[in-house]
Amino acid sequence: MSSADSPAHQQLATLYSDHHGWLQSWLRGKLGNAGDAADLAHDTFLRVLVARNAAAIQQPREYLATIARGLVTDRFRRQAIERAWLETLAAQPEPQAVSPETRAIVLETLVAIDRMLDDMGTRAREIFMLAQFEGLTYAQIGARLGISITTVKKHLVRALTHCLILSAE
Repeated sequence: MSSADSPAHQQLATLYSDHHGWLQSWLRGKLGNAGDAADLAHDTFLRVLVARNAAAIQQPREYLATIARGLVTDRFRRQAIERAWLETLAAQPEPQAVSPETRAIVLETLVAIDRMLDDMGTRAREIFMLAQFEGLTYAQIGARLGISITTVKKHLVRALTHCLILSAE
């Protein structure tokens, strides 16, 4: 029996045929664009293919919508980061010509940093940003947030450890 004839393949094919049109229509409503909806519907089914056995899905539309919502959020977040970066470039005194390769690398880096910060706890993220981007000392951070220097150190260690783990991956 070939892999195309396997029960898992048949279950995924059935899931796709039963719900792809609905998912793409649902995404079109969220995104207002048929092309982006088609891309994200495809990406949603790729996630299902990689992540799980289609037979184990009890509520297919809810499951697919949950995956698709995450992909929509990622797309909007990436677009916001890209807009902010382009606005920053446009505000520079001399327009900078950026190659498509450099642009892709910078955007991927910014998205990775955004994900890393989003994965931190709220307090650790706030302390990390105050230390790294505003250059505040432990005492200044503690005073601003109304917490002890020990608490600042604990959260900063947690944030930096998180960064090291992610960079090692």
